[in-house]
Amino acid sequence: MEFLTLFLIYLSFVLALTALLCLCSARKESFLARSVNRASQVLSLVIPTQLQRVTHRALHRLFHTRSCLFVVLHVALQAAVFGEYTWEVFVYCWELQFHLLLLLLPYLLLAGNLGCFLLCSRANPGTVTKSNAASLVKVYAYDGVLFERGLVCPTCTVEKPARTCVHRFDHHCVWVNNCIGAGNAGVFLLYLLSLTATAAAVAAVTAAFLRRVLLLSSVTHGTYLDARGHEQPVGVSFLVQHLFLAFPRIVFMLGFVLLLTLVLGGYCSFSLYLALTNQTTNEWCKSRRFGGSRHPPSQPHDRPLVYKNIYSKGIWRNLKEIFNPPTVLERKKRT
Repeated sequence: MEFLTLFLIYLSFVLALTALLCLCSARKESFLARSVNRASQVLSLVIPTQLQRVTHRALHRLFHTRSCLFVVLHVALQAAVFGEYTWEVFVYCWELQFHLLLLLLPYLLLAGNLGCFLLCSRANPGTVTKSNAASLVKVYAYDGVLFERGLVCPTCTVEKPARTCVHRFDHHCVWVNNCIGAGNAGVFLLYLLSLTATAAAVAAVTAAFLRRVLLLSSVTHGTYLDARGHEQPVGVSFLVQHLFLAFPRIVFMLGFVLLLTLVLGGYCSFSLYLALTNQTTNEWCKSRRFGGSRHPPSQPHDRPLVYKNIYSKGIWRNLKEIFNPPTVLERKKRT
């Protein structure tokens, strides 16, 4: 099978798997969730209980607590991509007289991304403590569906304000080694946008270099002999194989950053949708799973539960709230 066909099959499989996980992960009664639950039940009968506990603790510590492992991986991937870009792509493009600003654009975006990364990872996302819990209760109203009055956090041992345990809690991001909340949601959005732009800029410059190489070479014209000795016209698959043999690391890097750009672009679009509608990832997932949850005491039991986002104030005010979260004083002025 041709190289390009294999690559397209691999890319389609990865994108389809990513889309499937995004569509099914938030549905409590989905086929994927039921299959995972059944598989876990079967494995629990085979795997020793002690090993299950150790695995559960390790996964919880890895994905739900602060750990430097993914930060190291994050830095290593960026160093590998920009090492290859600097060592080969930048040098070749400079010899081919590419515009200097175009070559420096990925570095400028990288600098902005690293700045957002440091701000996001070091900022206090809005941790609820005994000293500020009473004031944070007054910022957001309880909707009676996702957030109910009177619930006590087992970790903090304080009454949970609406949209917490972290103030306006979104999720815990392992890549920045911090929770995302009211204190760093705006910087996190800029971090995502700058990371996507960085990957797209590297991909664009690399693709422009490979295109220039093909235009300057004679391989784009005429025919070639295949493995059976038959004469075949030069096609896209042959050109990709030719580039892969001539510049294997560059072609591999291009495939990686293209895939990264697509995945990050999708996640950025989702994050922008949440920001413009004044939702968090935590609230979006809970609202999608709400069909199987218990009936909150604040609503009559004879009525079906209907979730409604009570925090949206319009597109521009929602976006403003991401970068300038409301305080108790601001809410008092509005009321």
